[in-house]
Amino acid sequence: MATITKRSEDYSKWYQELVIRAGLAEPSDVRGCMVIKPYGYAIWEKIRDYLDARFKETGHVNAYFPIFIPMSFFAKEAKHVEGFAKEAAVVTHYRLKNTPDGKGIMVDPDAKLEEPYIVRPTSETIIWNTYRNWIQSYRDLPILINQWANVVRWEMRTRLFLRTAEFLWQEGHTAHETADEALSEAKQMIEIYREFAENILAVPVISGVKSPSERFAGAVETFTIEGLMQDGKALQMGTSHFLGQNFAKAFDVKFLNRQGQLEYVWATSWGVSTRLIGAMIMTHSDDEGLVLPPKIAPLHVVIIPIYKNPEQLKAITEYVQPIIKGLKDKGITVKFDDDTSKKPGWKYNEYELKGVPVRLAAGPRDLEKQTIEIYRRDTLEKQFLPVANIVDYVEKLLDEIQQNLYKKALDFREKHTYYVNTWDEFKEKIEQGGFVIAHWDGTAETEAAIKEQTKATIRVIADFLPEEEGTDPFSGKPSKQRVIFARAY
Repeated sequence: MATITKRSEDYSKWYQELVIRAGLAEPSDVRGCMVIKPYGYAIWEKIRDYLDARFKETGHVNAYFPIFIPMSFFAKEAKHVEGFAKEAAVVTHYRLKNTPDGKGIMVDPDAKLEEPYIVRPTSETIIWNTYRNWIQSYRDLPILINQWANVVRWEMRTRLFLRTAEFLWQEGHTAHETADEALSEAKQMIEIYREFAENILAVPVISGVKSPSERFAGAVETFTIEGLMQDGKALQMGTSHFLGQNFAKAFDVKFLNRQGQLEYVWATSWGVSTRLIGAMIMTHSDDEGLVLPPKIAPLHVVIIPIYKNPEQLKAITEYVQPIIKGLKDKGITVKFDDDTSKKPGWKYNEYELKGVPVRLAAGPRDLEKQTIEIYRRDTLEKQFLPVANIVDYVEKLLDEIQQNLYKKALDFREKHTYYVNTWDEFKEKIEQGGFVIAHWDGTAETEAAIKEQTKATIRVIADFLPEEEGTDPFSGKPSKQRVIFARAY
């Protein structure tokens, strides 16, 4: 079996090869798009199911809105259209016809739409146009809606899961009576994302707000969670936006408040996407293949029989049946791979590549000794244990693997987080990769100049960083706080 490129040789190539070889996704013949294969989609389903349950616990309901958005809707919110103009895919015609020579097809020039449609890059405009019809009074608020959908952003440089022209996501859009209520909503949702990233994906993240230059187009405040990947680059993993009254004013969405006066509605939007799969891959995986946290792995345990003849296979099959039942009774997904067309060595490599957290193997000697071989994917450690207590052991081991992956990623982040005070220190650490915590004078000019010279951006104004008097290492101007810089995907 061919090996994948090592991370140290070419991280980008390693990532691309791993996604394809592990059967998660592959490039499509449609430029910039991907095909999510069953194994990759199974991971997305687990992400979706967990988050969907959390959203519903906090009072949200699901709905669906059109994929096509009239161009005039975008024009109503100036910052919004500016933010998405370069990525917009536009539909201008609705019919095809044969070419004059009859050998091909062409767009029918007589079937031009009265108004072009934008293919949904995000849904604020179409949803707020709809909310105008739903909201008359404070009694109609809050509206707490989430949508699971696909969106299109015509990216020039694409990478599987991380940045594609079309991707899957969820987008929440809520309407509120007061600014405080909307702000609490935005903060609540970024906290849900943080919990999910850390507790389920085992990816440590830093939460906080974006700088004004990095905010979502049309937002008053953008809350974010940022992860650090193994190559030292940051990845924005989820955002939640306090939209103020910007979209309500753009679409004239007013309500009669409790004092009998008309007032504009307060809004939020928030979302995560299939990018989370990319984050998980780049945080945990190694040169052997995927490493999946048990809480998100489609398959927790694979059992591989070692045999020379059908009689041995039959005996091993009977031997592992109580194990299979015991694991399933505990909600642990398990596969007994008795495919006779593949050798055990091939199966070992395949499930290692796919990142299955625990592998069990049993042969004739194990039957004699009443043992079983157990292998954990995170540390590549193997041992032989008595079969009698293996189910309880595996259950505890899966929890241990989950915790170990988080700790390993957290240790990596802490090792690659630097406090700097001079411009020379800043440039040195940015080149090394990681989070660089430095003072910032608060101006967009300094932020843009740093980005131009180093390709580093302000990833997050972190919650844990207190106000602190200092000096911006680039401009030399006074600063009231440190922020986190990094190069990013």
